[in-house]
Amino acid sequence: MGEAKGKSGPSARRPDNSAFKQQRLPAWSPMLTANTVLPFFYFMGPFCVLLSPFDSPLSFQLDYTKAGSCDECFEMRKNVSKAALNCFCKVEFRIEKAFKVTNAPLKQLRGDVFFYYGLQNFHQNLRRYMDSRDDGQMVGRTTNLKNPSTYCEPFIKDQKGLPIAPCGAVANSVFNDSFTLSYHGGSSGPAVPVPLLRQGITWYTDKNIKYRNPKDGNMTLAQVFQGTAQPRYWQKPAYELDPRDPANNGFINDDLIVWMREAAFPNFKKLYGVLYRAKKPFIKGLPAGNYSVDVSYNFPVQHFRGRKQVVLTTVTWFGGQNHFLPIAYLITSCLTLLVAVVLTVAWCKFGKNGRNMEE
Repeated sequence: MGEAKGKSGPSARRPDNSAFKQQRLPAWSPMLTANTVLPFFYFMGPFCVLLSPFDSPLSFQLDYTKAGSCDECFEMRKNVSKAALNCFCKVEFRIEKAFKVTNAPLKQLRGDVFFYYGLQNFHQNLRRYMDSRDDGQMVGRTTNLKNPSTYCEPFIKDQKGLPIAPCGAVANSVFNDSFTLSYHGGSSGPAVPVPLLRQGITWYTDKNIKYRNPKDGNMTLAQVFQGTAQPRYWQKPAYELDPRDPANNGFINDDLIVWMREAAFPNFKKLYGVLYRAKKPFIKGLPAGNYSVDVSYNFPVQHFRGRKQVVLTTVTWFGGQNHFLPIAYLITSCLTLLVAVVLTVAWCKFGKNGRNMEE
């Protein structure tokens, strides 16, 4: 039992006689007048127009699911037993308008022309799918390498009982098509390979913090992965993903890291490469003309009724292609200017003191 309060009755619940509880603190209440409100509206209207970009980025999309000679590979990938067999196809297309880089200096060889691959009707945002991974394994913990988390079920062990590295449905379904883009000029001339930078396409935090390769003394990466199995639908183990660059293997492979960042919507695109503007005719971007893309067709889309795309795009100071924000800024600007005009008319009619409102 606590001690009884010294006061009783109605005055016992009265707040203390302090400036805070009696609401006597100094305060400032803005006086909204026409001289202060109207300039704000007239300023925000043109400002929203300036935020809306007038130069939209260029974009080209090519659906190669069954285009060109890829229809044979499409039919071949229907048979799961042929998943390990290679299939190559070629698709030709034309770019009518050059993808010029206007906001990047010539000394910067990494131009703002991006090569994406796109998927439609592939739901990476399913809760069960997103949880099917072992972050401890991907960060390079040797204990998790051979003892994956149960979240990876049923992609945790192979038929021989060996632990899968990397485990889980996300890594098992990694996009494994590869592309070679070629330029043929204004006519069907000799093909010039379009140089694409395949490194540096990930977030810095993903490449250097979130994903690490396991280490065990002076052992090589292949020796560290010994005793593990590759995912069920992979054609190579993790330590042989990029034979041309030993530093791009294992859990720090750029393509793997890009895929492991799940998309929020079923229709998405992911970065595959960036144009390398080192030699002509690609110093100022992608010139107009005929192109072809050679595809190593490996990723099946029949089972989820999906489509595959190749996307070429540029960026502006506003970012990539986005139709919503420019339209939203234009509508906001128009509404702001309309409200400003209405307030101005009302202010001129009724006067500063509102004396005409009494009528």
